[in-house]
Amino acid sequence: MNDNQPAGQASSSTLSQTPVQASEREGLRVYLNPRVIGMLFLGFSAGLPLLLVGGTFSAWLRDLGVELTAIGFLSWVGIAHSIKVLWAPLIDRAPIPLLSRWLGRRRSWMLLAQVVIAIALLGMAFTDPRENLGLVALWAVLAAFGSASQDVAIDAYRVEAEAKHRQGAMAATYVTGYRVAILAAGAGALHLASLENWSTAYAVMAVLMGVGFITTFMIAEPKVKVTQSTALFEERVSQYLAHTSHSGWRRSLTAWFIGAMVCPFAEFFQRYGKAALVILAFIATFRISDIFMGVMANPFYLDLGFSKAQIANIAAAFGLGMTLFGAAMGGVLVARFGIAPILLATAFMAPLTNLAFAWLAYIGPQDYGLIVAIIADNITGGLAISVFIAYLSSLTNTAYTATQYALFSSLMTLPGQFAAGFTGLLAANVGWIGFFMLTALTGLPAIVLAFMLLRMAHPDRLLRPGID
Repeated sequence: MNDNQPAGQASSSTLSQTPVQASEREGLRVYLNPRVIGMLFLGFSAGLPLLLVGGTFSAWLRDLGVELTAIGFLSWVGIAHSIKVLWAPLIDRAPIPLLSRWLGRRRSWMLLAQVVIAIALLGMAFTDPRENLGLVALWAVLAAFGSASQDVAIDAYRVEAEAKHRQGAMAATYVTGYRVAILAAGAGALHLASLENWSTAYAVMAVLMGVGFITTFMIAEPKVKVTQSTALFEERVSQYLAHTSHSGWRRSLTAWFIGAMVCPFAEFFQRYGKAALVILAFIATFRISDIFMGVMANPFYLDLGFSKAQIANIAAAFGLGMTLFGAAMGGVLVARFGIAPILLATAFMAPLTNLAFAWLAYIGPQDYGLIVAIIADNITGGLAISVFIAYLSSLTNTAYTATQYALFSSLMTLPGQFAAGFTGLLAANVGWIGFFMLTALTGLPAIVLAFMLLRMAHPDRLLRPGID
């Protein structure tokens, strides 16, 4: 998007062309777009805190002799990422005094969240869990909520900053930065702790949040507008309140609550009508087969007879490379061909990769089999990440970007995560071959719903109010 054009408007040539025509000259050059490059560093900033209040945090506590029961309870700090939709309306609507006027609504919330994360990580670094576990827990909760808030702000920025055909590339660079940050906060922090101590490790991680600070200052605030239809939609709220007994602060508070908490969901259903239910069902089912695989992956490898070194080298390190390759390829394909064909292809490919693991279970612990399965699963997963983020981005109205995207991203994982709790029971009863064949069937609803979307709400014909 050209920063000099009127707020919220794409160029007339882009509006008049199909996604393929609008991007036919870009190809790999889509990754030279400044905002696409910027997402690499924002992805790093988003991914860095995740393990520092998760797996790395647990390793630190156990290394210092904290009881397993306490470690288990402290894992709940990660719930912040699952409930971020509850305060996403604040990030959509509430300005931060002085900061929002200086940086704009998206960058101001990004910076505030990044400062909170850095302070919380420093607080963890200089507090000994053996002496004050409660204070460490408080710092961890603060870091988790800062991390979830940063995710909401960055997601909203990514959706608003570029046109729909570049959303796949935006997602690909974001995922790449995110995965690099996971390595830094995981293996990097563990190495620092072994060479120095845990305080040094967490202090260095806090300093690395400076990547987010610098990027936030360097990027431009996206220019969007509230469309006439959205303005009329909210005007009806004002008209309704004018005929109620509310007055003064009660009327203002009620109007804000309805505009921030009710309108984002009501607008989505009004915009898509009956297709809204199909869209939400598709979002909830698209990644189920992938989530099932992720939960049982390491137990499966170990049961099959692979060594920890084989798992680390092939499934983890090589698998990460394949995921990033798939994500990058997804960004190019979405920019070149649009969202719909890649979304449909990955809906088919995701459950098929589960069958690759059924084949691996059949042949046993062969390196070539694991390599083939990892290539199939991780490239498909990377493709799916890019195209699905692009698709979710296309569904939002820029008047409610943060709230609507937080709803979609929560719905994307919650059903699968809940159902995944039963995967161990299933695997124990039917064996690994039967398990992967049955979990492949969980991808069928997404395939059916994808075809329904092509008829009812074609992904490449959706317009993002305020941008497209």
